[in-house]
Amino acid sequence: MTPATAFKTAERSHTSFLAAAEKRALIRIASRLPAWVNSDHLTGLGFGALIAAGACYWYARYNPLALLAVIVFLAVNWFGDSLDGTLARVRNQQRPRYGFYVDHILDAIGMFFLMCGMSLSGYLSPAVAGGFLIAYLLLSIEVYLATYTVGTFHLSYWSFGPTELRILLSIGNLFALRNPHAKIAGHEFLLFDVGFAIGAVALGLILIQATVKHTRMLYREETK
Repeated sequence: MTPATAFKTAERSHTSFLAAAEKRALIRIASRLPAWVNSDHLTGLGFGALIAAGACYWYARYNPLALLAVIVFLAVNWFGDSLDGTLARVRNQQRPRYGFYVDHILDAIGMFFLMCGMSLSGYLSPAVAGGFLIAYLLLSIEVYLATYTVGTFHLSYWSFGPTELRILLSIGNLFALRNPHAKIAGHEFLLFDVGFAIGAVALGLILIQATVKHTRMLYREETK
């Protein structure tokens, strides 16, 4: 038995608010794409769009209208990142090990560039950007370890997934374009500092919850 045939694809768990509608839309789009477009093209498109979004955040330091370009690139990232796996499944051309590895290592690298761009934009403090990135990468590690050890690949938590987060970030851009600051209890903060600090705490809580759950599950299954 070759490694490819021995590999067992993990069960996908996607329970976000938009998951069902998004799945239907992606299948329709994938079935209408021209034959020359393949999953690698879409993966590269999504990765490039994330880097471009980071570059636009950096440029927003000099021209706030670049925040609108970020929204466009987030939409392009959704198109490429969400559709690459769907296209492979629709065409029955799946490469589960290659696809899983390339897709998610590029997601991690792309997120690094996105947060670097945001930390250089003046709209988000470098410390908050770094804290959020660390929380994101730690949760990603947990998700990938659970995919291997538990056999379930979690695409969303607390009814939020990547698509919902892109939408929230796009809405945040529109608010930041109007006013990049927020007042809380008489104190003024950067709007993105507040949002991403809350996001980092949420990711940390999800990490703790998932770690405890999966540790207990694996302990019970492997302790006699």
